Amino acid sequence: LPEGLAFVERVRARGVPVESVYLDLLAPAAHELGRQWEDDRRTFSEVTVGLWRLHQLLYELSPIFQRDAVAPSSDLRALLVTAPGEQHSFGLAMTAEFFRRAGWLVSGGPLLSGEDLPALVHREWFAIVGISAGSEARLDSVARAIHGLRRASRNRALGVLVGGVAFGGHPERVALVGADGCADDARRAPLQARALL
Repeated sequence: LPEGLAFVERVRARGVPVESVYLDLLAPAAHELGRQWEDDRRTFSEVTVGLWRLHQLLYELSPIFQRDAVAPSSDLRALLVTAPGEQHSFGLAMTAEFFRRAGWLVSGGPLLSGEDLPALVHREWFAIVGISAGSEARLDSVARAIHGLRRASRNRALGVLVGGVAFGGHPERVALVGADGCADDARRAPLQARALL
């Protein structure tokens, strides 16, 4: 991590904003790790360690990124989760950073299981739920999760956004799983979520 953080600090010293580090450095690095794993150029362990390091960089940069955050609003509550069975959550973590900076109260993360979600949205009010899926193989489980969330939600007008590699370039999959929209990039996701309110 010190090498990675030192590199990021050198980039930032050239005047590059943290948002650009997130979107133009860390996000492409995560995508490249995924491609190398799919192409059998990296082992699962190597990819996991690489993504853990990217998560650490995100954590280290978060206080700087959040300096310009809008004050959170109780009307803007988002539950952001990975699809059931999903193993990596870097894109979700980055998206949560953008939601927080835009004034959303964010709950969730990769540790919630599919069984926990209906009980959580029944117990607590959320304006939107965001689900990230990294593979087409997860589409059925995403559709089941969305159906269960809508049935259990305290918010009868719950908005559901999907995102991740499974939906990139495939807008037809949004309707297929029963979602209201697709967050195709972390920066625009909070605006897309607001449009669902």
